[in-house]
Amino acid sequence: MKIPKRIQPLVDEGLVDEVLRPLMSGKEAAVFVVRCGDQIRCAKVYKDANMRSFKQAVQYQEGRKVRSSRRARAMEKGSRYGREQQEQSWQQAEVSALAKLADAGVRVPEPYGCYDGVLLMELVTDAEGDVAPRLNDVAMSTEQAIEDHAIMMRYIMRMLGVGLVHGDLSEFNVLVDSYGPVIIDLPQAVDAAANNNAGWMLERDVNNMTQYYGQFAPELLTTQFAKEIWALYQAGDFDPEAELTGQYQAPTAAADVDAVLEEIKAAFAQMQERQLRQQEQDDDPF
Repeated sequence: MKIPKRIQPLVDEGLVDEVLRPLMSGKEAAVFVVRCGDQIRCAKVYKDANMRSFKQAVQYQEGRKVRSSRRARAMEKGSRYGREQQEQSWQQAEVSALAKLADAGVRVPEPYGCYDGVLLMELVTDAEGDVAPRLNDVAMSTEQAIEDHAIMMRYIMRMLGVGLVHGDLSEFNVLVDSYGPVIIDLPQAVDAAANNNAGWMLERDVNNMTQYYGQFAPELLTTQFAKEIWALYQAGDFDPEAELTGQYQAPTAAADVDAVLEEIKAAFAQMQERQLRQQEQDDDPF
């Protein structure tokens, strides 16, 4: 196939030998299957900011640290240089998150490097060597759903243990190979301690997973893992390997009306986002 313009420099430098086929196109990037020597990998080509449909990117970037004060000032001013640095920061956030999560025991694709807006990484495959399906395309038994849900709760705990919340976790960005779930798409991962939106984002992540697996194991739908996990984190001395019960006892304090309204807004936004995701998947030509 014709080599995409953004991948051509990697071919010229010998990092990619051949572009085999497009794999998928999403709201933030297009992904291609490529050959690097005798290895089959994937190349994630990030879309420019003005072409991305990722909503509320600023919410996700809150609290991210920039080492260079010059870069930070340029990003705040929104200059051309600042916008370029913002893009690099968005892309490098995924590389950094992938490395942290792999070290923490979370299954993610192995990254091989990010070059001018193209991330080379492991191609996750099934037992037959075909591209692993997204969780959205997988049906399972009740027992398997309960087991995989427990794995995802553990992964979310381990992510939190290294200070990260995925922020956009759903059945559309989890792959399933012969060993179980693999989490993908992390450029929007947020700093759990520094981002004021981290709490409701984690709750949305957990609830998305619970609702999907709950189709096959309805008993999961009555659990409260999101509130339990966030309460453990806020209590301090967080242990990512702590046993979870799925139960949560709310403090007997006066209701926080503003917090309730924020949860309602977040739930509505989540519903709209899921509808958009489903529409994007239905329209995906790949």
